[in-house]
Amino acid sequence: MSGVIPYLIRAYCDWIEDNKLTPYLLVNTNSEGVNVPQGHYANGKMVLNISSSATEDRTISNEKISFKARFQGKSQKIIVPCSAVLSIYAQENGEGMMFDATKPAQEKEDKKPSLKILD
Repeated sequence: MSGVIPYLIRAYCDWIEDNKLTPYLLVNTNSEGVNVPQGHYANGKMVLNISSSATEDRTISNEKISFKARFQGKSQKIIVPCSAVLSIYAQENGEGMMFDATKPAQEKEDKKPSLKILD
């Protein structure tokens, strides 16, 4: 079974924009596969505006979020694996969701469920 985080990111992004607010991501820039402009983050974290109006060609797949955005007037390709997203929230009111950065993305486990009969 695939992880739920990409689905939550898509849902929250849609919900935030449907309410005429601005979706922001807090990203762990130290995670493998993160491609963001150098010098625009601090302490291994970066906040990204992922609104439709601030991005071009935004795609939120089950593996990553990718889009083009302008930094200091220059268009750059941004790639953020879903596992590097620490939170998604509305910039205007902070409504959103945080994700547990200490747990790796859970993939399909080979364990079978165990059941006990209780008297």
